[in-house]
Amino acid sequence: MNLFTHGRKAQIEKESPLANRMRPRTLDEYVGQDHIISPGRLLRRAIQADQLSSLIFYGPPGTGKTTLAMVIANSTQSHFITINAVLAGVKEIREAIDEARERRELYGQRTTLFVDEVHRWNKAQQDALLPHVEKGTIILIGATTENPYFEVNKALVSRSRIFQLRPLTPDDLHQIALQALHDPERGYGQLHVQISDEAIGHLVDVANGDARGVLNALELAVETTPPNEAGIVVVNLDVAEESIQQRAVLYDKDGDTHYDTISAFIKSLRGSDPDAALYWMAKMHYAGEDARFIFRRMAILASEDVGLADPQALAVVMSCWESYERIGMPEGRFPLAQAALYLATCPKSNSTLGFFDAIAAVEAEQESDVPNHLKDGNRDKEGFGHGQGYLYPHAYRDHWVAQQYLPDGLQGKLFYQPNDQGYERQIREQVARRREAQLAAMVESGTWGAESGEVLTTSPVSKGREAWLQRTIANSGQQLAAVRERIFALAGVQRHHLLLDLNAGSGLLTWEGVRQAPEGGVWALAADTTSGEALRQLAERLPALERPTVLVGTLLDLGHLLALRGEEVVRFDRVVGRNPFLRPETRTVAALVKLRGWMLPNSRLPNSRLTIAQTIPQHGQRLCQLVPWPADQDSLHQQVAAAEEAIYANPNDDLVNWNEQDLARLFVEAGWQDVELQLETQTEQRRITAGQLDRWFGEGENGRLSYAQQLQQGGVTSEAIKQVEQLYRRQLQGQVVGWKTAVCILTAVKDR
Repeated sequence: MNLFTHGRKAQIEKESPLANRMRPRTLDEYVGQDHIISPGRLLRRAIQADQLSSLIFYGPPGTGKTTLAMVIANSTQSHFITINAVLAGVKEIREAIDEARERRELYGQRTTLFVDEVHRWNKAQQDALLPHVEKGTIILIGATTENPYFEVNKALVSRSRIFQLRPLTPDDLHQIALQALHDPERGYGQLHVQISDEAIGHLVDVANGDARGVLNALELAVETTPPNEAGIVVVNLDVAEESIQQRAVLYDKDGDTHYDTISAFIKSLRGSDPDAALYWMAKMHYAGEDARFIFRRMAILASEDVGLADPQALAVVMSCWESYERIGMPEGRFPLAQAALYLATCPKSNSTLGFFDAIAAVEAEQESDVPNHLKDGNRDKEGFGHGQGYLYPHAYRDHWVAQQYLPDGLQGKLFYQPNDQGYERQIREQVARRREAQLAAMVESGTWGAESGEVLTTSPVSKGREAWLQRTIANSGQQLAAVRERIFALAGVQRHHLLLDLNAGSGLLTWEGVRQAPEGGVWALAADTTSGEALRQLAERLPALERPTVLVGTLLDLGHLLALRGEEVVRFDRVVGRNPFLRPETRTVAALVKLRGWMLPNSRLPNSRLTIAQTIPQHGQRLCQLVPWPADQDSLHQQVAAAEEAIYANPNDDLVNWNEQDLARLFVEAGWQDVELQLETQTEQRRITAGQLDRWFGEGENGRLSYAQQLQQGGVTSEAIKQVEQLYRRQLQGQVVGWKTAVCILTAVKDR
């Protein structure tokens, strides 16, 4: 580059728009997107370690996609090439690949290719990158405002890690504006600019999360306002309003925002929230969405989500639609709003989905013949007896009679499940009674084929039912999966979150966290070395940057364990756990205060949340409730029951003498907010073995008394305990019982 070219480049940069001049050059200058680049996040660690793989940045305009790519260019040792997909084609791709190959062969230097607006390339152009991304000739960084899962080649997406950028917060935009005002080299630090709080607040508010928008407006305000007599450029609210007048609503009729907004509208209607429904519909209307599209979706919802709970819903929507067509705009907004409000406030039922269950049955079942009495008798009544035996419902009381309508192989199959809302609530009992009568009629008439298998749990005992009962034994795996799903549904884990799994144990929650937060990270706190080592060995199968960080210790050791690793300051978005508070030392205000300190401050990312499932020993299964007690032993029964209750009320046994209310009180005292709990009783089928009975009535283990010893401590005599043992062995040994466990689902947030 000669002197003239260098000077010309410097002049161009100086004269470029403020938004371009103020692009951050380092991670420390970058503002916003804390969910992907704050300390401890995967992307920040990869940039700092210079271990980037191919990336795609996805987000609205002005959120910093190109800027983040430039920061990466300044922070890594690889050669950086920039291409704009709007202007470049296959020729430019080949030139970039050739340059990358040459640098790799001659200097051993990697090349990062940044493609802005990557979704603009067609399939052939995107395919041209695939082999070179695959071989590692280039590291691809793509930026797109469109959903890459739809607009970018699937093969390219599968080879890249996707990071979603969000609209910047008002605090972020305010900080960006102040940077521009105070920067003497690239901004207006050399000028005397005086801007009022109202003016900068207006610029930030109307920019609507777009950094480029607020900088462009600030540039227009400063550049077009002459200095006063004192040489000060005064930017007041009037100047700010002239510089940026109308809020830009992000809404592309063919893009993600279109589908996301209509989805939010439909879900608000389904959730019976009229305020949210009106808001999302107003946003679509403001952006120019066709009202016919909105009516079409409401008509679908009227059948899919309202259905027979309010049979008038569809009629109301269609009537409002017709009124809109006759009236036109702008008055047509009244029937549009009326239809939405009706759907949002009426009862809901999705029982029409039973039709799709019927379709699935048709696809899965073998071809079933129409029962003879239902066949058309007009043509073959004489020859084949078609239609014979059909009972004409109108000839019977209430215009109904029990008879077979489904094919033999589907008798008792239920497709329609009446809801308990609105009109369906009136017919629910009637439908159930008629089904029961119809089923009884089939059994009594002998038309129930043996091949039909079990139909309802009220069916006669059959091999099928016996097999089903056997499958219910040892259903703990299903219950654990259900607990995991419940925890993550309440936790609301997002892809970029940092997640802490308390009491990781077998990794039930850890591995689900790895799946749900691939762009953030998972930390697993294992209580002992054995489980910690097992988790580490399993984690070795994952790529280095995706592995959970496994720590061994208790909640009280967390700060020390993090310090030993020499990590940056790590704060967690979400904390999950299953039975993390069984140990008395973790069930203290001090421990919960420490845990709260490791959560991310809500001033940056709202609603840092904890969600745990905690077994409550005080509500555990009482053994005396598992057996039927003879009438002549009622006194002994009462004595044993009282002794069992005393076990869980022992003030000296802090392993079992506490309940969910005690746990919730500790959280409140530790400063947690919005502490909510739900106590659920789970029943697990367990087979009582001889070995288990031996443990109950033998000597205690690990310093704890056995069941028999606990009864004796509660006042039950040795002779009475022998009677209890005989009864239990006679009634329970080898039997499958319903073992009840009380589980508390507790949620809390750091602060508000």
